[in-house]
Amino acid sequence: MKIEEVKSTTKTQRIASHSHIKGIGLDENGYAIQSAAGLVGQELAREAAGIVVELIRSKKMAGRAVLLAGPPGTGKTALALAIAQELGSKVPFCPMVGSEVYSTEIKKTEVLMENFRRAIGLRIKETKEVYEGEVTELTPCETENPMGGYGKTVSHVVIGLKTAKGTKQLKLDPSIYESLQKEKVEVGDVIYIESNSGAVKRQGRSDTFATEFDLEAEEYVPLPKGDVHKKKEVIQDVTLHDLDIANARPQGGQDIMSMMGQLMKPKKTEITDKLRKEINKVVNKYIDQGIAELVPGVLFIDEVHMLDIECFTYLHRALESTIAPIVIFATNRGKCLIRGTEDIISAHGMPLDLLDRIMIIRTLPYSQEEMTQILKIRAETENIEICEESLQQLGAIGTKTTLRYAVQLLTPSNLLAKINGKEGISKEEIEEMSELFYDAKQSAKILAEQGDKFLK
Repeated sequence: MKIEEVKSTTKTQRIASHSHIKGIGLDENGYAIQSAAGLVGQELAREAAGIVVELIRSKKMAGRAVLLAGPPGTGKTALALAIAQELGSKVPFCPMVGSEVYSTEIKKTEVLMENFRRAIGLRIKETKEVYEGEVTELTPCETENPMGGYGKTVSHVVIGLKTAKGTKQLKLDPSIYESLQKEKVEVGDVIYIESNSGAVKRQGRSDTFATEFDLEAEEYVPLPKGDVHKKKEVIQDVTLHDLDIANARPQGGQDIMSMMGQLMKPKKTEITDKLRKEINKVVNKYIDQGIAELVPGVLFIDEVHMLDIECFTYLHRALESTIAPIVIFATNRGKCLIRGTEDIISAHGMPLDLLDRIMIIRTLPYSQEEMTQILKIRAETENIEICEESLQQLGAIGTKTTLRYAVQLLTPSNLLAKINGKEGISKEEIEEMSELFYDAKQSAKILAEQGDKFLK
């Protein structure tokens, strides 16, 4: 086999429009650094977002919401993502768009409540008896099939586990062997088995095998300390929506009718209010006993003006609930009609009573210098070579048109540069691309000039 024929196993992943956002980018005094953590400019909005993060961390944000208001392309979604990044990876972040509520399958209020529950996490701490260690032996023992026939069945499985303190050999049920196969456990892996439920969790490969290969996508963990059989605190993170789904699922038997019933059931089923109240009771009991801790996440509703008066009324009640996430709205509308009404015009298309209880953060248009900085960050994120002169030219285009249009020109210009045999983007590629693709203002101008040629 020739070396050139071997293809790389590296996955080509799509780079999302906000994958460069790593946080809000504030200094230790809470002031915004001009360009930090992927964000540029918008100092006042970022400092306000920093205060929101502090309110959330100190658990003083309950029952409140935030509205990010500003023209299109001023970084509202980026700011919401930055707030979620600042709160940490374990904090649930649930993004949605206002138009998502108009589903043909379930009610508007149900969609809102489902997303509310997705944004509320529950951290459950349990002390369990476990067998933990590095797998030294994994032998399934087979016997003749008791049902007759030719095949053999696994009667039990012998597992050898090793820790820094000692070793133990276990003889376990065949059901645990199935769990081991699902987790793809091999000799040399560090695992733990819960003694009560028999649940198996693979933690990673033992770090004694770390130098086995030059490059591999394996996570190495140290050899566990203490005995093989021990009491261990297991932390599990779930959302309230996960609990709703688990309890709403029919617990039918193995007969054909119950299986058919489950197959015929529609994909999305409405979870009743009664079920949610019961789950809330159990959750509150766990919190009082200190077994669980509530982790309020962030529910981000973009294009909030798309919601109607019914949704706003429902949101009002949901925000006052004892179990509620932090809600961040975003809109680019000024004064407009509230959807679902005939004559009520309000700021941002939201009712005044809801606006009254919201902390509003304003985002402002970017300057040419800030646009150039953002374009430079995007070029680095997408591994695009571009000279300073071309960046300045794109920044000038962004000022005349929009930042989004300037960002969208990056990738096609890069492709054209490669076709032309160049290392990076030059002025010629940008000029050619801006001639090939129109922005919204150019398109509107053409429509105004040649309106008689288009259908009305």
